[in-house]
Amino acid sequence: MTFGALDWVVLILYFAIILGLAWWVIRQRQDTSSDYFLAGRHLGWFVIGASIFASNIGSEHLVGLAGSGATDGVAMAHYELHAWCLLVLGWVMVPFYMRSKVFTMPEFLEKRFSPSARTVLSAISLIAYVLTKIAVGIFAGGIVFSVLLPDIHFLGMNSFWFGSILVIVLTGIYTVLGGLRAVAYTEALQTVILILGSVLVTFFGLKALGGWGELRAICGSEMFNLWKPLVPHGLEGTWAPVKEAGRMAWYFNDNYPWLAMLFCAPIVGLWYWCTDQYIVQRVLGGPNEKVARQGSIWAAFLKLLPVFIFIIPGMICFALAQTGNVEVIRSELIDASGHLMRDKAQMAFPLLVAHVLPVGIRGIVVAGLLAALMSSLAGVFNASSTLFTMDFYSRLRPKATQHQLVWMGRVATGAMVVLGLLWIPVIQGGRGLYDYLQGVQSYLAPPIFVVFFFGVFNKRLNAKGCLWTLGVGMGMGLFRLAIDTPVKLMEDFSYTQGSFLWVMNNIFFQYYSVLILIVCAIVMVAVSYATSAPSAEKIDGLTFGSLTDEHRKESRASWGMKEVLFSALLMVVIICIYLYFRG
Repeated sequence: MTFGALDWVVLILYFAIILGLAWWVIRQRQDTSSDYFLAGRHLGWFVIGASIFASNIGSEHLVGLAGSGATDGVAMAHYELHAWCLLVLGWVMVPFYMRSKVFTMPEFLEKRFSPSARTVLSAISLIAYVLTKIAVGIFAGGIVFSVLLPDIHFLGMNSFWFGSILVIVLTGIYTVLGGLRAVAYTEALQTVILILGSVLVTFFGLKALGGWGELRAICGSEMFNLWKPLVPHGLEGTWAPVKEAGRMAWYFNDNYPWLAMLFCAPIVGLWYWCTDQYIVQRVLGGPNEKVARQGSIWAAFLKLLPVFIFIIPGMICFALAQTGNVEVIRSELIDASGHLMRDKAQMAFPLLVAHVLPVGIRGIVVAGLLAALMSSLAGVFNASSTLFTMDFYSRLRPKATQHQLVWMGRVATGAMVVLGLLWIPVIQGGRGLYDYLQGVQSYLAPPIFVVFFFGVFNKRLNAKGCLWTLGVGMGMGLFRLAIDTPVKLMEDFSYTQGSFLWVMNNIFFQYYSVLILIVCAIVMVAVSYATSAPSAEKIDGLTFGSLTDEHRKESRASWGMKEVLFSALLMVVIICIYLYFRG
């Protein structure tokens, strides 16, 4: 790749605008915790929606989702089409969150259940951010730099580590100093750059390949099919434990079977979009329920874009490798036998940028790549510092001043970055970046989903049921992670085939996630009904069963026909996409 003078001009201009905007925001007074962690609750609907999108569409999409497009086609589009989960956030959960005036999701759990529930969820969330968002963001930044600028060496570091650390430092500066306001406003700008750059990759990629028809012809109907079979092709019609490549194929399936996607993926989606601090913190930054809901609907529309600007480019890269139209891409992704090397697939998006785009356009797209990497890291840095400061430090130091709270929030970011760096070797051993992310999230999501959604819909559920559910669910999830980690870390490590640990390691992660969900639901209901009910004062306004007429009137006044029509339009678009990608 030759990075032309025009590319460098575009890239320098991008950094100048981002840093200038961040500096403008940092100069605004942020003396209180509300200012620093929730932007003073003054964010508008456009900024809320764009910030949600930019935080979500980060490194795992640029590197991981495009890589999954190259290996599995549109299989992962299910997660992107769960944009409807943002409607659940706006219409179902936002009224409770805005009414409670909380800073964090664990704080809401304290109001609904108990202080112990808040502590447990805060700890779980911080661990989850290290295992997924922070480490994945750092790792993806390194991947991008290793492909685009492979010859960089600095202080003994190769381009992978140099890129990872550079992204952290640049992002950390404005995140630490500016808080959520700096994160949200820079993310709104980065959203525009990210979408523009990714659309250009799709356009020039299709041009190099020969058009959409050529893509469908090369990839075939299987890669354009969202609904993958329960059993791999060639093994249909039998439910015997057929061993194939060391797996019992009838229930161990690597290709995202439709049953798992139908039941597991929505659970992960509802947990992520409706209860995760990383996302919901932007909604909490809105001034009222109306603006928060409008921001959620806007973010839902933006969320549909990754199917076409990340998954499709990954498929384009696979098709170019198969045809040999771009020899460099073929040599990077195809082995001597003519098969795609799955462990190299996460290079798909950067390879398109490096070898398909013309000079000048490449600078815009690289700016978009950096925008996505920086925005996702900025979001998780801010969410992590908010959780640690408001859910741990402020409770240990109840007399801490507002200045001390803001200072501690800045210090907490550094510790999370170090832990993320230490976890990168685990990700490097995984099947793929996006697979790793979805696997970990699938183990962590079920208990949190249960306590939030069951807690809002059933007023009889209590704190004991909540704690038991979080404990049992997280125990099952961490047990699976403990089994999987040695396999990922050590290339020559494996469990004895047929043993209990081998079976646990090989059960498809989505099936295991559904098992956790079922167990958590049983525990939540059984323990709650076996113990005393929560008091009416405790749950006032925090469940559907405890809403007063005044609560309902306030919520009804916050929406009109415009919000209803746009929500309906979104569902129609999602259905149309599902109908198109059916093989």
